[in-house]
Amino acid sequence: MKIDIITLFPEMFTPLQESILGRAQKQNKLQINVVNLRDYTEDKHLKCDDYPFGGGAGMVMMAQPIGSCIEALDPAHTARRIYMSPKGKTFCQQEVFRLLDYDHVILLCGHYEGVDQRALDLFIDEEISIGDYVLTGGELPAMVVVDCVARYVDGVINTSSLVDESFSDNLLEYPQYTRPMEYRGLSVPEVLRSGNHARIDAWRREQALAVTKAKRPDLLGIKSEGKEE
Repeated sequence: MKIDIITLFPEMFTPLQESILGRAQKQNKLQINVVNLRDYTEDKHLKCDDYPFGGGAGMVMMAQPIGSCIEALDPAHTARRIYMSPKGKTFCQQEVFRLLDYDHVILLCGHYEGVDQRALDLFIDEEISIGDYVLTGGELPAMVVVDCVARYVDGVINTSSLVDESFSDNLLEYPQYTRPMEYRGLSVPEVLRSGNHARIDAWRREQALAVTKAKRPDLLGIKSEGKEE
């Protein structure tokens, strides 16, 4: 999978070169390109924003650099072009699986007061939000989307590690334990030390249901007062 990230602040994406995603890129299992929008502006001062028509505080990102950049990255419009925006559809696990269907994804990071609407109308396929709050820009949301999607790309993570994660089967993940056997008076549950894999699987399923009911009952179709929706 190829992911292009368009931003005014490319230095913010250094973390994507580390850990699991860094290794995946070095092994050519994943391609992440961080693109500086200023490289595509026609302004001699490398300006990519201007005052909004109609007045108001702040600046608005201009259509020209965005259009020129996206056309250069995706001339035939074969990529899925996404604008990271608080007005977009809320990102969830099912959206991760949907984006995996695309071989090429372009993420546009807004900044300041947003983006000229004409750039969105002409060059963007959809808008995605990571939650009902406003950030200073789209860089952090873009990193969230990249991390969520990239870990499901073939070869990035061992597939066995993805089976029983939170949100698998609409459940949160069961509790995990490692050494030592006892820590400050708390011991690892006996069932996990039993070697009986059937019992372990049943315990994990039971715990996943309990954790989900306590922390995210909405995932089970249960309202907070305990009544089904």
